Amino acid sequence: MQFKVPVASPEVTPIPDASEPIPGLVWAFRIHSDGKPEPLSVDATIDIAHGGLLWLHFNLTDARALQWLAQISLHAPEQARALLLSKDTYQQLHATDDSIYGVISDLLRDIDEATEDTGYLRFLMTERLLISGRHHALCAVDATRRSLEQGQRIDSMAALLETIVENVADTMDGVADSLAISLDEIEEQVVSGDSRDMLQKLGRLRRTCVRLHRQLSGLRVVFQRLEAKGQRELKPSLQLRAGKLAQRLDGLDHNVVEMRERSRLLQEELHLQIEERGNESLRVLSVLTALLLPPTLVTGIFGMNTKGLPLTDTETGFLWAGALILVSSASAYAVMKRLRIVR
Repeated sequence: MQFKVPVASPEVTPIPDASEPIPGLVWAFRIHSDGKPEPLSVDATIDIAHGGLLWLHFNLTDARALQWLAQISLHAPEQARALLLSKDTYQQLHATDDSIYGVISDLLRDIDEATEDTGYLRFLMTERLLISGRHHALCAVDATRRSLEQGQRIDSMAALLETIVENVADTMDGVADSLAISLDEIEEQVVSGDSRDMLQKLGRLRRTCVRLHRQLSGLRVVFQRLEAKGQRELKPSLQLRAGKLAQRLDGLDHNVVEMRERSRLLQEELHLQIEERGNESLRVLSVLTALLLPPTLVTGIFGMNTKGLPLTDTETGFLWAGALILVSSASAYAVMKRLRIVR
């Protein structure tokens, strides 16, 4: 995670009008002066130089989209274009006088639900344009798209980016809530003693907590750095409520860390229970071995193929040998009982 304030590039020519559909475009919205969003068809030409705010969201696995982004003229440093086209997997945020660009994490989307896997959203935001892109379907930008389709009003590009970050937090909050429910169920089973097959579930849950903490802490840090550096040099329409976003992310991260610690403690308790069960099994095995040792000795003696063995000429010799076996086991049990080896 990093925050830099590079020197703004010199003014370049405006973004040219598109004469044909923009390749690799997943969706596009034009936000009018009254804040009302208008979805644009990705199969039609889009007048980029038209008034209002514009959000273009790209599929960065499309080589045509990468080529279009590499050729388009932007009011932003060259580093912004390079980051947009890169495959960096660490969160970062950069700002110039007239643009903000960076990489933030989000959860991957599978059909209509969030997964536990992490993806990355790359974006470049100027005063009137937000270009974003991803390599896999993400939850937060899709939630933002749905809210715009439902008529949510946006008054600036900064407000649009804040909405995306808020949806990142909401998505991770939803995953954290489901993890908390699962953790409560596991804890109840561990306390009740029915903890079979719980280690694998706990391990998966703890791994998810670690991933969420890593992404939330990284995202929180970049906004904290932005807040610490100050945004006076940015245009008003680009100034983010970084402190509020960092506070929201910090609270969510605190909950995730608590769940991670709870899962760690439950893992330790499970290990103790497993060790106790193992010790109990070893104790039972030791008692059985001690009980069977005297009878084994008796049968071994009478199994010796030598002369002079007792009871060989007695009609009831087998019964006496059996009785001797039982007495030896009973004697061993009495000794262990006296020594409190068995209860």
